[in-house]
Amino acid sequence: MIIFPAIDIKDGNCVRLYKGDYATAHKVAEDAVDTAKKFEADGAQWLHVVDLDGAKDGKLVNSELILNIRKNCGMKIEVGGGIREMAAVDFYLNSGIDRVILGSAAIKDPDFVKEAVKKYKEKIAVSIDARDGMVSAEGWIDTSEVDYITLAKEMENIGVQFIIFTDISKDGMLSGPNMTMLDELQASVDCHIIASGGVSNLKDIVDLAALHIYGAISGNAIYTGTLDLKQALAAAAAVKEIE
Repeated sequence: MIIFPAIDIKDGNCVRLYKGDYATAHKVAEDAVDTAKKFEADGAQWLHVVDLDGAKDGKLVNSELILNIRKNCGMKIEVGGGIREMAAVDFYLNSGIDRVILGSAAIKDPDFVKEAVKKYKEKIAVSIDARDGMVSAEGWIDTSEVDYITLAKEMENIGVQFIIFTDISKDGMLSGPNMTMLDELQASVDCHIIASGGVSNLKDIVDLAALHIYGAISGNAIYTGTLDLKQALAAAAAVKEIE
């Protein structure tokens, strides 16, 4: 299982939110580039970056800082937030980003997702963020009437290989991921599932691995110290060796 340490960017700062509420944004690190370098030094091979301003405004806002991270570390990087048109996809992937994440576009413009997947295949991931099982969009501000399983199946049908799933009620709460929803999602599609939201300790890593989840994103737990990144990476590697 792959561990993705997370950097969420708002107003140029590394922040975390509670339950997706922008009003709760609080700074968790002084410098995004230095934070990425620390994650890489700890052994991370992937980095998960979200432009929170971009997600809310529907356009790239913190792309300059994100590309500065790209220039200063050797990890693979996936980026989401504000990517609503092919020009934005092209911009990131042509600038060295390894995978882009489409969120709101999945529910608002599936034809765009289909076009992106056709052009870039496994370099496209879709983020499905759910509140009470219903998909949310526009930086988690709008909640739709579409069930998360229904959307996942639609994305699989158009060729999406990676789905990042977040139960918004768990995000930033250090209360553990929603194993029930993840298990149902894993059983419903053949996509690689990356769990996000609530991952707080080594037990969560082991539990996710037991579900054969492809990856786990953790941010708040790493910043607060309830999850040691080096230990998480070692645990994930150990599970892989056992399998």
